[in-house]
Amino acid sequence: MAVYEWKLPDVGEGIHEAEIMKWHVAPGDSVAQEQVIVEIQTDKAVVDIPSPVAGRVKAVLAQEGDVVRVGTPVIEFDTDAAVSSETPAAPSEEPVSQPAPASSPAVPPGGNKRVLATPAVRKLARELGVDIQAVTGSGEHGRVLKEDVRAFKESPRPQPAPSAPVAPVAQETLGNEVRIPLRGLRRTIAEHMVRSKFTAPHVTTMDEVEVARLVALREQMKVRATEEGVKLTYLPFIIKALVAALKRFPYLNASLDDEAKEIVLKPYYHIGIAVDDPEGLIVPVIRDADKKSLMELAREIQDLTERAHAHTLSRDELTGSTFTVTNYGSFGGLFATPVINYPEVGIFGTGRIQKKAIVVNPETDEIQARPVMSVCLTFDHRVVDGGTAGRFTNQVMRYLNQPTDLFLEMS
Repeated sequence: MAVYEWKLPDVGEGIHEAEIMKWHVAPGDSVAQEQVIVEIQTDKAVVDIPSPVAGRVKAVLAQEGDVVRVGTPVIEFDTDAAVSSETPAAPSEEPVSQPAPASSPAVPPGGNKRVLATPAVRKLARELGVDIQAVTGSGEHGRVLKEDVRAFKESPRPQPAPSAPVAPVAQETLGNEVRIPLRGLRRTIAEHMVRSKFTAPHVTTMDEVEVARLVALREQMKVRATEEGVKLTYLPFIIKALVAALKRFPYLNASLDDEAKEIVLKPYYHIGIAVDDPEGLIVPVIRDADKKSLMELAREIQDLTERAHAHTLSRDELTGSTFTVTNYGSFGGLFATPVINYPEVGIFGTGRIQKKAIVVNPETDEIQARPVMSVCLTFDHRVVDGGTAGRFTNQVMRYLNQPTDLFLEMS
């Protein structure tokens, strides 16, 4: 019996460890090469891993919920038990070192169609938010090629809705207690939050800003945005205000290299946007936000948010941010103390907009009801002092109070 021991790969994303989320095979199952065998969680991205060989599963060495290091054996195959009807296929558009896949996309146990595609093609499908199971392959023996994925993405036909997230396994104990395993995205968030809070000394400043002009400007622009199928929220305006202020206060658009004991100032502006999801907080990244118009930002926010809820974002779209914004006001909050998205040094939060009594003329004590937005800034006190944080927040508030001033900052 020829035993093939398969070790957890780095899947081309530079990971060091991953959590086993779900096995799609069990000992005794016959497996075709390229058939998806396991779902793993890397940072905040879920990745499907195909089998490198054809054969029968001899043993599963890592259980669901286990966090394993890259290079750790996780499954064994008996390659002598490969299905005899499988015949070699012609090489794909990308060189692979493994044996060629089966001659036709048969349906394995469990009912899912076996899709023939290289890992690079599967990665492209995930990045484009395409369900590779729905793509018809034009390659040899029905293999799905990159151009098939791109054509499917551009076609007008609707794509199947993503499956509903699987509810965490709950284990009841004494009385009415229910224990839910800390797994997947929830565990990743927990570890990230602990690292941030116990590494960077957090300080949070809070304030309020009158935003009557911002409300009016958004209402005016929303008409055109709606005509173009774009949902224009306040977030694009907030991002524009943040980027303009970050250019004035570069120490907020930075990170601290603890090992080298260096503050790293970033010349680019990749803004993370916190997205609330039933499975946990997800932070997709808008790259080069300073180079994008309000409409471009609105489109990208809409796209990233939809794909975050569908869990189809790539790892690259979830990493590399230089500063983060969170809108806790979208679910009714006024003030909060956001946790820094480490290793960044700051995170800006916005609360809900509500009308308040404002003194509009100090000389006459004239009071009017105006829309007011609550804001906060949490910063790493190792890098940023209170004075800098206060001036930065005041600059952002000025842009939100007088949003047309942002046009003066545009290059």
